Amino acid sequence: MSLRTTIRTHATAVRAMLVLTVILGLAYPALMLLVGLAMPSQASGSLVRDDDGTVVGSTLIGQSFADDAGEPLPQYFQSRPSASNYDALASGGSNLGPENPELADAIRERQATGATAPDALTASGSGLDPDISPQNALTQVPTVAAARGLDESVVRDLVRSMIRPRDLGFLGEERVNVLELNRALDASAR
Repeated sequence: MSLRTTIRTHATAVRAMLVLTVILGLAYPALMLLVGLAMPSQASGSLVRDDDGTVVGSTLIGQSFADDAGEPLPQYFQSRPSASNYDALASGGSNLGPENPELADAIRERQATGATAPDALTASGSGLDPDISPQNALTQVPTVAAARGLDESVVRDLVRSMIRPRDLGFLGEERVNVLELNRALDASAR
């Protein structure tokens, strides 16, 4: 290979590197910054704040609705079980296979509490699902209504109003965001 060919090849490589550096190192990050500025709620983690402005959670990350002893608060709908105890830093499933005795014991334990929906019996892959199935939410209606002293039909109607459809009409499943549902319950009590 001649010196001229080598110089031309290297010059082409340097030009390609410079063009890609401008596109991927400057233009793309600037575009993402502009998109983030255009959607501030989503860019900041879809945080949910109470009336005082205090962050109470995120619509993207599941959380526990339990007392200090870890017992579920009956006046709130419960999130899907979490293998990571809803810790975003320890996100992940239990990695227990379908024939693992520990998984079978956990499912039996959850069934003993009255849970019947599949997503109430098994933990999610991430351990942080913010949503539950409409079936799961509707099976919790009697407990929540009794704890709040409300008519079941009122709570059931609230659950039905909070059901989100499939994305684009065909992706995923219908779902209910637990944090938003519990916040709507609290707001209706005022």
